[in-house]
Amino acid sequence: MTDNIKVDIYTMCLVQDGEKVLLLNRPSKKGFPGFIAPGGKLDFPESLTEGAAREVYEETGLHVSELIYKGLDEFVDVKKNYRYMVFNYLTNTFEGNLLQDPPEGTLHWIHIHEAMELPMQSWFKRRFPLFFQEGTFEIYSVWDEEEKVTLKETIKKL
Repeated sequence: MTDNIKVDIYTMCLVQDGEKVLLLNRPSKKGFPGFIAPGGKLDFPESLTEGAAREVYEETGLHVSELIYKGLDEFVDVKKNYRYMVFNYLTNTFEGNLLQDPPEGTLHWIHIHEAMELPMQSWFKRRFPLFFQEGTFEIYSVWDEEEKVTLKETIKKL
């Protein structure tokens, strides 16, 4: 059962400034439309935190440091032997200037308590409050791509 498993590893990093967070408003043509934190696929052989910091810089122009690990969101598709893992970080340590024409969408500083009212993907909306809770989280979903249905989901706060 463990032969020929495809694993994709991604990072996401929420940048916080006081009561606001930096979110990208992604257009439909980029996939995953709506408000989302910066992030993307890990490049081999970089570490998880190096990848998260690189993605923030590429998508926002900000250099981040002192990343705090918040948790893992993953799904597996058993029929396709596929695992998709997103390692999530939070930081309030950054420097630099926001990009004038960011590649992934428009950048917005949003008040934390107003963010949940914005259009976002359901998986990010589910994950968003967990960034601000004590400890870490683990979200595990079993997905059936053929049927487009979640077969199992667990959310643990650790």
